[in-house]
Amino acid sequence: MRVAAPLTGLVAGLLVVGLFAVGPATAQTGAELPSDEDIVAAASILGLEFARGERDSLAIDLADQRASYEALRDGLVDNAVAPALRFDPLYWQPDLATRLAAAAALPDARASWALPAGVTRPDRDEDLAWLSVGELAALLRRGETTSVELTRLALDRLRDHDPQLHCVITLLEERALARAAAADREAAGGHWRGPLHGIPCGVKDLLAMPDAPTTWGAEPYRAQVRDEMATVCRRLDEAGAIIVAKLTLGALAWGDVWFGGMTRNPWNPEQGSSGSSAGSASAVAAGLVPFAIGTETWGSIVSPSTRCGVTGLRPTFGRVSRHGAMALSWSMDKIGPITRSATDAAMVLDAIMGPDGHDPTVQAAPFRAGRVDPASLRVGYLADLFATEEGAEPDPGKDLDRAVLDVLREAGVELIPVALPARDPYPMAIMLSAEAAAAFEDLTLSGRDDLLVRQIRNAWPNVFRAARFIPAVEYLQAARQRLLLMREFAAIFDDVDVYVTPSFGGGGLLMTNLTGHPQVVVPNGFLPDGSPHSVSFVGDLFAEDEVVALAALYQGRTGWHTRRPEGF
Repeated sequence: MRVAAPLTGLVAGLLVVGLFAVGPATAQTGAELPSDEDIVAAASILGLEFARGERDSLAIDLADQRASYEALRDGLVDNAVAPALRFDPLYWQPDLATRLAAAAALPDARASWALPAGVTRPDRDEDLAWLSVGELAALLRRGETTSVELTRLALDRLRDHDPQLHCVITLLEERALARAAAADREAAGGHWRGPLHGIPCGVKDLLAMPDAPTTWGAEPYRAQVRDEMATVCRRLDEAGAIIVAKLTLGALAWGDVWFGGMTRNPWNPEQGSSGSSAGSASAVAAGLVPFAIGTETWGSIVSPSTRCGVTGLRPTFGRVSRHGAMALSWSMDKIGPITRSATDAAMVLDAIMGPDGHDPTVQAAPFRAGRVDPASLRVGYLADLFATEEGAEPDPGKDLDRAVLDVLREAGVELIPVALPARDPYPMAIMLSAEAAAAFEDLTLSGRDDLLVRQIRNAWPNVFRAARFIPAVEYLQAARQRLLLMREFAAIFDDVDVYVTPSFGGGGLLMTNLTGHPQVVVPNGFLPDGSPHSVSFVGDLFAEDEVVALAALYQGRTGWHTRRPEGF
């Protein structure tokens, strides 16, 4: 590096009248200019090349920009502060936004729940742990169990099995038992809050609760207590659900490795549960809680739900408030339920969704779960992803996926072939990297990223560092490509209401996380090694009720979602 020469009178004059693109930091501080070699090297990293005269002109601007970066770093803000930009999946569809808002005000805009009939209490108390949310609600309504009993059962099972699964960060025993007793008193007095009343559950430990640590699964935040209540947790309280534990996540919402080790898959405890909603999926799969809350930015509900053989619902971006949740990507983060059935997932979503006055991305939209007739739906399938090429090796997973289509056809569903857009979504993933690096800039600048357990190339510390080299120009170009992808996806839903897809097929998982579309992932069988497999149903924006209706139809004709791993 070399120090800038004093500014000449001519250059200083140009600065004053604004004809020379140099900021005041350079004029006032004489900021150190980058060398020509540095500019050449930096441009090369970005795939650019500038002539010598162009580089000479760049030098002062680059020094000025660097001074701006340093000034911004002096005022680092908390993770909870979002940028003055926001993603809107309905951005270019204002007519749809208007229709949704109008429909949300209609009398039938909310879900309609009919608890299952003929539910009997199991002979063994431990079998209570495997009943669905609806079944437990039916028993609670009839007084055949109590919230205190179910809560003690969940707490005991979490304690008993956590040494094997490593799915719990904090047990909330005192709080949970107090709230369970209150729920029982309300029920005895004739006050029933809905299907979640008295049902124990867990939440992923990136949701803030002021009376417990919120660790984000990461060593630098192990003792962090945030003085706020996440909207999702508050709404679970208001619905009468009993939060019994804060469950594990891969550090800063990637993978299944956190500061306490690796969260395990109940179907194969030698294997991680995948992530990042690792503890939520593991705990539900092992029958430790009837449901849990997960989050997804790029597969963090779909992947662990697949690995652990449970049902996951990733809602539309803007359906559920992220207030009080750790921010990873402001334009991609979503919060949703992990359960043992699609109907259970709909019950949970109904309780946690909707505007809260804190998260400006959340929109009012109808959710008619329980009112949608699956026979009325136009159902597509990604035909090329279910096809087998001539001469290809046997693929047990693809066989399971094709069997799903057979079940739907037998149910009278006419399947319409559709295809994903040809656009490659992976270059757009730089948006996630850039936003995550901004959300956790303090770790990179302080060097505390070294405290994270995973220090390999494909882990956050390296991604945060590499993201420093993503130009703002390219971030915006990715955002423009993203809008085109949104338009292309809207065209799919001109022809169908829901489509069926292999859960990880054809880049669709990243595409729909970029466009904000909802997805329900359900188990559809087991591979030869005993591992659960899954299929997914994807719907139009804010059409989770339709997606759930089709998924429930499929689950009602199979039974994969009722299977239990041995030893739990």
